[in-house]
Amino acid sequence: MTPINVAVVDDQPLVASAFEMLLSDEPDFRVLDGGRTGRDAVRLCRTQPLDVLLLDIRMPDMDGLAATRAITHAGPRPRVIVLTTFNVDSYVVEAVAAGAAGFLLKDCEPTELLAAIRAVHTGGAVISPTATTHLFDAYRRGRTPPDQPPPDTATHRTLARLSPRELDVLGSIATGHTNSEIAGQLGIAETTVKTHVRNLLTKLDCRDRVALVVLAHAAGLVR
Repeated sequence: MTPINVAVVDDQPLVASAFEMLLSDEPDFRVLDGGRTGRDAVRLCRTQPLDVLLLDIRMPDMDGLAATRAITHAGPRPRVIVLTTFNVDSYVVEAVAAGAAGFLLKDCEPTELLAAIRAVHTGGAVISPTATTHLFDAYRRGRTPPDQPPPDTATHRTLARLSPRELDVLGSIATGHTNSEIAGQLGIAETTVKTHVRNLLTKLDCRDRVALVVLAHAAGLVR
């Protein structure tokens, strides 16, 4: 198995070291040297074969959001997971708009972080359940990321054409559940869930899982 190349960029050395120690224990991860600033992150992505970058938001010399925009604008790799101590709705919205594939709090469970890295590496997107709530609240106040407008009438017509099972899967995605959790809830195979997710992305013209979360909340599918 080809290892997943991961790096951590955080201006707090102890925090970065803790994450690196956690990741280095995983046989499918290769931990590369990280950095301490947003500019370090941008330079790192230009010079290293990174697959996934864990990036702090609040850093000197270019913050994590600006770095995320620069990195995602340059190409599809690496996939960026934004990490923060602060569960602030503006951070969630701006991270999604900047192109982050994931948004997690630093105090998330280790298993959640490891699963998130593997998910975004394979093209998925992850947003913590708590952050999902903040993203929904931001939408309700009209603070929509510029590249993700609320669904129009055509989108609502498309939603009406989804199968009951696809709507079930979309609702579970919107509340922050993983594919394995959805499979357990619905009593179906995880491979079947993955098929439904691919179909939803295609039918709803969404770029990733985060976009599905945004659309489902904006459409009022989740209360």
